[in-house]
Amino acid sequence: IFEEYKAIKDLNEKHASVLVVGAGFIGVEWITELEHFFKNLKLTIIDALPQCLGPLPANAATYCSKYMQRHGIKEFYNMKYNAKDPNFYASVGLPEGPNKEYVCIGVKASNYFMPTETTSEKGPGGGGWILMNMNLAVKTREGKVWSTDEQGYPRIFAIGDCNYGCVDGPGPMDSWPIPAIPKISYPGEEEAIVAIRNIEKVDKLVFRNRTVTNMGYPIELSTMHWPWGAGMFATSLGPDDACFVAGANWVKN
Repeated sequence: IFEEYKAIKDLNEKHASVLVVGAGFIGVEWITELEHFFKNLKLTIIDALPQCLGPLPANAATYCSKYMQRHGIKEFYNMKYNAKDPNFYASVGLPEGPNKEYVCIGVKASNYFMPTETTSEKGPGGGGWILMNMNLAVKTREGKVWSTDEQGYPRIFAIGDCNYGCVDGPGPMDSWPIPAIPKISYPGEEEAIVAIRNIEKVDKLVFRNRTVTNMGYPIELSTMHWPWGAGMFATSLGPDDACFVAGANWVKN
């Protein structure tokens, strides 16, 4: 941290140019922090999408974009990063290239420890996310529950960023059992509650020979849902401003 601070401080003293690649949450928060604390930097941010902060509603993304405009941060959208193209830097107003680049794009699955049959063929970063059913139990690409016990109950569940983030189906995403969930902290917490309840229920069914609850209802595995909190996004714009969105969902607006 101290080394990076010194490096940025030196760039600031030289009135250097900095390019941030990726106008998602990390890219926008980082470049607005740089602008606030290092006033001499010449800052540019780019993204392949038509606006910054792709998951946000248009009005929220516009608010953040206007903040950057007011603070002298140059923005370029619908712009794919290509450092090997000699014309790329000129197209973003940096014909000599930036003095420093921060690449803040892309997510990549790290589920190398799981069998290929249990990971997605598609998704962010080209796929590789753990597939799950409505109970959050790991399933195969054929839709079969993976790693069941002798009685057919699931024993391994996938929660949080490691999973596919949806239970897809035929037709448009609006009709899926669970549409795409953003990879943020709140959904992972809610998924954990569902998975823990299911582990407890399987324990009662298998080891305690219980089939009904204390209220007389059948013990059945809990199902996941699209969590309301998945529509909450907090984006800092330097230490003195921010944008908070609540109630967003998979329908763009």
